[in-house]
Amino acid sequence: MRTWPWTRRPGRSRRPTRRHGPRPVRTAAVPSGTNLLGLLNHLTHVERATFLGARITDWPATFHASPSDTAADVVTRYRESVTAANAVLERCVDPAAPLPRSRPGKPAPTVRWALAHMIEETGRHAGHADILRELIDGSTGR
Repeated sequence: MRTWPWTRRPGRSRRPTRRHGPRPVRTAAVPSGTNLLGLLNHLTHVERATFLGARITDWPATFHASPSDTAADVVTRYRESVTAANAVLERCVDPAAPLPRSRPGKPAPTVRWALAHMIEETGRHAGHADILRELIDGSTGR
């Protein structure tokens, strides 16, 4: 079920955090307060909710990493979530079938919907991260 875009998702989303120390990854360069670490923290929660059935009760809070989290902590959690999500996808053969996750009271989305959602979610936030990185240090994703 996994194809080229899925083998690339971990590196694409965490690339903006790689060159920066602790201060720039928490820098809110836009009025919403969005920062690089918060974006990656959010994507971690989206992976867990979509593929693993995690229940998220406060989505806006997922855009903020804990003050005690280092960039390495957030990157590690993201990698672990992607690895767990990939393990779920390895068992999926029918894109029209629901994801094999358990979440009482909420039906699982189809594999196709989940993949499309993660492509959109990851792409959107990777673009946000590129803009933040450019505002912080002038580097571009080109």
